[in-house]
Amino acid sequence: MQPGASNDSQKFITRTRFWYALIVVACAIFVIRLFYLQVIKYDFYRKTALAGQFKEYEVPAERGRIKAHDGNNVVPIVLNEKKYTLFADPKYIKNQEDTAEQIQKIIGGNTQDYISKMSQDTRYAILQKKLSKEQAEQIDELEIKGIGTREEVYRTYPQGELAAQVLGFVNDEGSGSYGIEEYLNDRLQGEPGQLKAITDASGVPLVSNKDNIIEDAVAGDDIILTLDISMQKQLEEILKAGLERARSQSGSALIMDTNTGAIKAMANLPTYNPAEFYKVEDANVFINAAVGTPLEVGSTMKPLTAAAALNNGSVQKDSSYYDPSKFVVDNETISNIEEDGGPGTKNVADILQLSLNTGASWLLMQMGGGQINEQARKTWYDYMTNHYGFGKKTNIEQGYEGEGYIPSPVDGYGLNIQYANTAFGQGMTATPLQMGAALSSVINGGTYYRPRLVDAYINGQGEEQTVAPEVVRSDVVSPGVSQTMIELMEYTARKNRYTNMRPGYVIGGKTGTAQITRPEGGYYEDKYNGTFIGFVGGDKPQYTIVVLVREPKIPGYAGSQAAAPIFSNVVNMLIDSLAVTPKTT
Repeated sequence: MQPGASNDSQKFITRTRFWYALIVVACAIFVIRLFYLQVIKYDFYRKTALAGQFKEYEVPAERGRIKAHDGNNVVPIVLNEKKYTLFADPKYIKNQEDTAEQIQKIIGGNTQDYISKMSQDTRYAILQKKLSKEQAEQIDELEIKGIGTREEVYRTYPQGELAAQVLGFVNDEGSGSYGIEEYLNDRLQGEPGQLKAITDASGVPLVSNKDNIIEDAVAGDDIILTLDISMQKQLEEILKAGLERARSQSGSALIMDTNTGAIKAMANLPTYNPAEFYKVEDANVFINAAVGTPLEVGSTMKPLTAAAALNNGSVQKDSSYYDPSKFVVDNETISNIEEDGGPGTKNVADILQLSLNTGASWLLMQMGGGQINEQARKTWYDYMTNHYGFGKKTNIEQGYEGEGYIPSPVDGYGLNIQYANTAFGQGMTATPLQMGAALSSVINGGTYYRPRLVDAYINGQGEEQTVAPEVVRSDVVSPGVSQTMIELMEYTARKNRYTNMRPGYVIGGKTGTAQITRPEGGYYEDKYNGTFIGFVGGDKPQYTIVVLVREPKIPGYAGSQAAAPIFSNVVNMLIDSLAVTPKTT
């Protein structure tokens, strides 16, 4: 072999070994890289890969239903109904005009409105809400890219406007607003579930994928209210007729179980349809005025003033005094209505029956040992706030409850005249609900029950939690004073013919005519609110009734001419519908 051939062979072997080594190194690098990616960095790249496909979906919880009593049955008055929202992703819509026309043929409306919404700079434009299932299916069948429907749950109200302010409504964001819906929103709305799912390229969940995580939604509690549907309907009808008769634009009325605090009916006018809350222009209509709008209560305060003085021992049932028909307090004159009978000897029964402002002031004087002073003010303040619950919320299950106002007994100017005014219901404010709860405590033996609208909660498993009457205070007045007040208010109703004193039943009450305050201070000379508080029962009071008529336009005293007839009609309704148990003897 020639030397040149030997050199060429050696070079070939060297090149072969080089490329072999290079291939081995390359393979080793690939193996190491694969090991790094598939073993060491497996979790990282798996999570990264899933991130593009992994999406979270909230599974909405079914909102709890609201029910009420209907005789011996419990029936729903607020339900859930499935509707559909039509939406568009403008990015994928090629022909807006053609798309709008196809949609319009199915759901109606204005094509230009749809085109305008599809022209928005957004990836999610709502074209229409509350479509029926049939409409949603027809739109889905069009298979228009960029157009879709989504199932939504809306509240429905089988009874229409019935108890609207008590119930409240659910807003477009799915939260309860006003009334029961707001106060108990957390219990009603439940807890949404979560679907964490692997999706395909179109974003559709691959349901069978083992990586999916499903947390079931927890439905909200159903709620059974204390309301009686028959009472509620009739109370609303009576209130409406009474306001029309009195030429008043607004008013409230309620019926409370005297011995448990349960609200059996609560009405307000004007009202609205909760299913169409978005049509209401004045948001004040949403407020349950019987609970959320305090006002000066006028002479309906006098029975409570009398009860405080009797319970305090400052006066006795048969106590009498000389009434001069006017008192001067802090250089201000307190006088009575013209029908006060003039100066003369009066007693506690006369104070209520003749509605004597001077008499209420005299009761306050007795709490101070014969004059209006710090002792009198502090004693009366204690009764108003601690015994009767004024100036603080009752914590009834309602959004926007009002507290009312009670002046301080020690801070301020002209305290004696301020407190003389509070003794007959001016210079302080309370809601009709607070007045009803306070009167109930005075005539039921002395127990203040928290006013309530809920009888029971029912969870998703069907387990019922009954709400028992809640005693806030058991010594509002003594049982003896309670019986005296029943007799005095029954005497007042009988003497003033506020209602038909039907045999076999105990009926009592008191009117109130309160001047309306001016925004700039002082009172209007020609504007009044009419109020009435009273009760009906058999052997003992069974139902407490409160009526408010705002600014009636009929002649006479607002309390007796506007509010009292409504009270009378409510009493007759309760008796005629057999809701009241007559006396046993």
